[in-house]
Amino acid sequence: MPDPLNNSYYAATANAWDAQPAFAGEGEYDVAVIGGGFTGLSAALACAEKGLKVALFEKETVGFGASGRNGGQLIPGLRWSMREIDEEFGRERAQAIFDLAYGAVGRVKDRIARHGIRCDLKAGHLEAAYKPAHFDAMQRDAEFLAKEFGWESEIVQPRDMGRHINGGGYHGGIYDPRGGHFHPLNYALGLARAAKDAGVEIFEHSPSWLGDANARYTIMATDNWMQDLDPALGRYTIPIMNYNIATAPLTNWQDYLPSDAAVADSRFVLNYFRLSADKRLIFGGGEKYVQAPPADIAGFVRKHIAEVFPSLANTPIDYAWGGAVGVTMNRLPHMGRKGNVFFAHGFSGHGALVTTLAGELLAEAVTGTMERFDVFAKLPHRPFPGGKLFAQPLATLGLLWYALRDRL
Repeated sequence: MPDPLNNSYYAATANAWDAQPAFAGEGEYDVAVIGGGFTGLSAALACAEKGLKVALFEKETVGFGASGRNGGQLIPGLRWSMREIDEEFGRERAQAIFDLAYGAVGRVKDRIARHGIRCDLKAGHLEAAYKPAHFDAMQRDAEFLAKEFGWESEIVQPRDMGRHINGGGYHGGIYDPRGGHFHPLNYALGLARAAKDAGVEIFEHSPSWLGDANARYTIMATDNWMQDLDPALGRYTIPIMNYNIATAPLTNWQDYLPSDAAVADSRFVLNYFRLSADKRLIFGGGEKYVQAPPADIAGFVRKHIAEVFPSLANTPIDYAWGGAVGVTMNRLPHMGRKGNVFFAHGFSGHGALVTTLAGELLAEAVTGTMERFDVFAKLPHRPFPGGKLFAQPLATLGLLWYALRDRL
């Protein structure tokens, strides 16, 4: 039976990829990587480039999870603004976090260029202010980021928003030319091909406990499925379901997104959207805190499209899909080690760039260079309260409160 969550534009337009065998035998490796998304693929590739013998185990297929289903938005930085990070951790730690988190842009673009990955990379990202107060805060953050860390972006006044978007009634925004968007599944497949070329053995349809693979080190990069590997680590995230659609190609796309930038608004439960290479509107809107998908994913997202672009309320929708995102309590990524096991998860919907960085930091840590890995590993984290039975319901109550604030 087809997966109702995987009727995606990305799967329909994926680059050619030869299915990889399941692991059912024995193997001796320096590193076993569990998870075939951006983090695991990046980690496996970086480890192989350091001369290690690497096997990657994916329970489904490469890019099956959030890495192959997300909105494709390349947003520099983390969920926290640099002003918040600076206030919380002090300038020295903030500078180290900035260097890595914002440097992730260059790491992704370098991988794309170095390996010739065809993933429809485009430049430009706009954060759109849902309320005037949001715009005030966004301006302060952008000015702080430019003054204190040298990262320049463009403050777009409300009267100038038409250069980027015609719709939504937004109250200004921040345009970052170094951000952008891409085809996430094709990026994942490109990393996988590069990893294979570097000597990584990739096994699909292979839960990590199958067979008898011995490895000196293990990297766990399963994000929302961390619970399956390590229940204690799994308590640090909860799954949030996101849903996306792709319309039929728009002949008049310039009327809606004239600069072809990706857009995400400033609501807690945000709308995010962009144009594909063939000028379809790829739109994500709303969240659900239960894992059962809506009976009609396209209908669920369509009402959010109508709020932003009323004239597209009835436009044909060719693809509709969804998936779970692992979210931490503080919405910062959770990285660390337990003996010879290293892990990274909880990118909280902001991981299209930072996951590549995380994989490379995991590879550094495995080979004994901990300094940059520790920048993230030392971020404070707490598990969700309530244990296995009550963590999700308690977190849902909190998330619903923030969602309600969007409407006030």
